Amino acid sequence: MSITLLDGKRFAQMVNQGAIYLSNNAKMVDALNVFPVPDGDTGTNMNLSITSGAKEVQKNVVDEIGKVAEAFSKGLLMGARGNSGVILSQLFRGFAKAVAGKTSIDSKQFADALQSGVNTAYKAVMKPVEGTILTVAKDAAKKAVQVAKHEDDLVVVMEEVVKEAKESLNRTPQFLPILKEVGVVDSGGQGLVFIYEGFLAELKGEKAPGMAKTMPSMTELVNAEHHKSAQSHMNTEDIEFGYCTEFMVKFEEGKKRFDEEQFRNDLSQFGDSLLVIADDELAKVHIHSEQPGEVLSYGQQYGSLINMKIENMREQHSSIVAGESTTSSIKEEKKHEKEKYGIVTVAMGSGISELFQSLGAHRVIEGGQTMNPSTEDIVRAIQEVNAENVIILPNNSNIIMSAEQAASVAKENVIVIPSKTVPQGMSALIAFNPEATLEENGKAMEEAMQHVKTGQVTFAVRDSNIDGIELKTGDFMGIYDKKIVTKDQDQLEAAKKLLQKMITNEDEILTILQGEDASDQELECLLEFVSETFADVEVEVHKGNQPLYAYIFAVE
Repeated sequence: MSITLLDGKRFAQMVNQGAIYLSNNAKMVDALNVFPVPDGDTGTNMNLSITSGAKEVQKNVVDEIGKVAEAFSKGLLMGARGNSGVILSQLFRGFAKAVAGKTSIDSKQFADALQSGVNTAYKAVMKPVEGTILTVAKDAAKKAVQVAKHEDDLVVVMEEVVKEAKESLNRTPQFLPILKEVGVVDSGGQGLVFIYEGFLAELKGEKAPGMAKTMPSMTELVNAEHHKSAQSHMNTEDIEFGYCTEFMVKFEEGKKRFDEEQFRNDLSQFGDSLLVIADDELAKVHIHSEQPGEVLSYGQQYGSLINMKIENMREQHSSIVAGESTTSSIKEEKKHEKEKYGIVTVAMGSGISELFQSLGAHRVIEGGQTMNPSTEDIVRAIQEVNAENVIILPNNSNIIMSAEQAASVAKENVIVIPSKTVPQGMSALIAFNPEATLEENGKAMEEAMQHVKTGQVTFAVRDSNIDGIELKTGDFMGIYDKKIVTKDQDQLEAAKKLLQKMITNEDEILTILQGEDASDQELECLLEFVSETFADVEVEVHKGNQPLYAYIFAVE
């Protein structure tokens, strides 16, 4: 059956199918992360973003495609997480502009709308990089425009869009050598292909297979477990196991053979509220533990770790308990006149959050490597600081675009200091001058963050070979300004090697942020090494409590 006109109701169904297709494959997209670090989250970010868009569409299912596309764009905009989510929102922002005011569109108008989306997305990215989701979208839209010149059937046009998107995706390693080196395609581009496949399936009358409902989902089980846990703890200090830890294990040949009963029994020693759902390829795990790093290390015995999330339940519980008492004071505070400046920053780890607050941050959004805040989260933080001028420090390269998007929709005067790491954010914040203008502060803070070097110690979640360094699952690696420069089977040795790569004779200060997986005893050994090796360097130590990254180093 051919389809020559696309109205709002059919487009709403396409959006829903696109969201389902991506959701069913989000873990695969996560696994395409180039670096074998425990923070591959492109699939998660895109899934959360399009889910937000699809929910908004469900509230606005009407005949006019212009109104449905506008709702989709709005939902995507506010729910966008990470660079991939922001670019996705821009693609459909341009699409919505092209179909605004229309009840239905034909194949040529559909193709033109895809092209409009590409134009909008490229303009939104300061330095567009080819070999990414942008390239896949551009090539697919170009094909759509070509085919629509002589083809009225939207099904045929969409078939060609999907075909070209897949071919473009396979070409992405030609643009980005790192993709070729690691042997993967671009993760954001793969996510877009899944969305387009969902669009096509809807036009052809096919439905994506839903998730099996023969048993409760992991999310439902987790929610029930959390409800039960919350009822059993009247005081924050009563929480015995403070970190909600969720992850998936993708089984691999050569690894320990998976036995679900043994797996459960072993994990039960690490905490409580244990949930395990497994099939022949994956095991989904939820547990409350005091040592999440040890839990993840155990999981690695069976294969690669994907889709990890660690949350500090003590902080969450304290916030909930404090909620009633602070609500009235917040309302009173909002009645006050706005402050001249408000500073919003993003951090993962209670110690790092406290450090930013001590340096002058007014609002710290919990988030970072494994949990990127959405545009809406950042907009809410901007509003909460109640200031005429707001400065945002993302502290992560994958949050910068969401921050910039939040700044563009906020009513306040907002600037984004493009800090890519926690040390950069700290240096920028120290340079803030409350007496200076917003423009002067922007220049000074950006200048300051250029003078700090960032190092991180974490572990490999899969075998890989990057920049000539061969990594095995479980190896500890040192990352210096976003590049893996060293590895070792011992965490302390990896940290020592990294510092030797980072510190030069000109450097004066080393700041160490101790993570959850770094013991006090190990830290003492590291400090002895620094004292002996870099006698002239002044050392500051802060308990950052950040997950996954045992150490974060700032060298100035």
